[in-house]
Amino acid sequence: MVARAYTVAFQGVEARIVEVQCAVTAGLPSFSIVGLPNKAVSEARDRVRMALNAMAIALPSKRITVNLSPADLPKEGSHFDLPIALALLAALKILPDDVTQGIVALGELSLDGSLIPVIGALPAAMAAAAANRSLLCPAASGAEAAWVGNAQVIAAASLGDVVRHYTGQAPLAAAEPGEVTACFSGRDLQEVKGQERAKRALEIAAAGRHHLMLVGSPGSGKSMLAARLPGILPILTPSEALETSMIHSLAGLLDEGGISRSRPFREPHHTASMAAIIGGGRNAKPGEVSLAHNGVLFMDEFPEFPRSVLETLRQPIETGEVMVARANAHVKYPCKFMLVAAANPCKCGFLADPSRACARVPNCGEDYMSRISGPLLDRFDLRVDVPPVAFTDLDLPASGDTTAQVAARVSAARQLQSQRYADHPQMAANADAQGAMLEEITTLDTEARALLRRAAERFQLSARGYHRVMRVARTIADLDSSDSVQRPHVAEAISFRLATNLSA
Repeated sequence: MVARAYTVAFQGVEARIVEVQCAVTAGLPSFSIVGLPNKAVSEARDRVRMALNAMAIALPSKRITVNLSPADLPKEGSHFDLPIALALLAALKILPDDVTQGIVALGELSLDGSLIPVIGALPAAMAAAAANRSLLCPAASGAEAAWVGNAQVIAAASLGDVVRHYTGQAPLAAAEPGEVTACFSGRDLQEVKGQERAKRALEIAAAGRHHLMLVGSPGSGKSMLAARLPGILPILTPSEALETSMIHSLAGLLDEGGISRSRPFREPHHTASMAAIIGGGRNAKPGEVSLAHNGVLFMDEFPEFPRSVLETLRQPIETGEVMVARANAHVKYPCKFMLVAAANPCKCGFLADPSRACARVPNCGEDYMSRISGPLLDRFDLRVDVPPVAFTDLDLPASGDTTAQVAARVSAARQLQSQRYADHPQMAANADAQGAMLEEITTLDTEARALLRRAAERFQLSARGYHRVMRVARTIADLDSSDSVQRPHVAEAISFRLATNLSA
């Protein structure tokens, strides 16, 4: 007799159902696992043996064979412990075979039989729901998995609890979802003295999910501005929160049972490797671009990142997804993020201040910014110079709009965009619009179109740059609650394309 249980194998954010088959037959005593398991899966036989021994269940002196199907799909991770134990218990007639076939299980076993939480409970629950099966997972993972409303989730603390539940001795209650949080830093935009133009760029970028570059000398407030960005972004929609949490679940970054409605804000160090930024490693884990999905990727000291890392950003910025290729798998992750880059204008940082600049001015500025290629620079919708704040301004009391006031305007603009793209699920913000859709939503009046054409000719805008100006102008019009894009909207969008420390 072949007993069966089910689990999942992860490929990117997708969890694929894996059938765990177990046969106990006559022959020399052995315990083998086949079906392309990795080292962690192969070691499951020892953890399962000791966990059953802790329950006073001795394995028979027979040949035990476990097959993980499909056999051509790589199996990685310690979460295979629990489904292997369930299939074995069914083969030994301790659990009914029809029970183990109706669940998708994942969890690591300790030697005393307790269940240790593993990554990926959320995508596993979605796969179980799609297969019309319930999910069995460790108790610590139950609150996370229970967020998938159409999946029944049973969370157990030990293998013994699992056996008692499915034999009717001590049934377990269905897991309840954890808390929803929307944590903000508490940093107010009003605290930033001066920099009104940069604050305006921040608002436009947040309203349309546009990529933003801040260029200024050290201490001018670039990082301070970027840190206030999460506070003015709208909270994640339920579907966005689930999608974002799936990626964070695979990376092991979710708090126990909690799902956040705050948009991710990732800020990798400039020494980060390509695998850390794009994704990769032995198990093709998601990188910073995917962890920033539906949120913000802030890259401070942008030119200091390795050139190879910067150039790999070009494709994710355009497509909103990244393919991580490894010898045994090609894994695709979503990565629709808003890129905010901060840079000094030159290596010494004081290009605009002759009294403090190095002897190589202005050549040092050209050399330093040349680390950013033209095609990559062309992908920034907004480029802003952030000049040093005068000491007289630092002594003034806080002024300007608060984070709450700016967030309200951003939310209203995003609401307009949500209605505009209601029939286009692949689009969520103006930054996503392209082609015929961009022409349709950007209704320019005669003066606005004439201005845009003159600017394109004078500043030699590329086709990509031309369309990005149109998207930004559409966002500015949304902030003004204007149905049409007018000349002032286009003029402001063009002005943000022409930072003095950067080429057009």
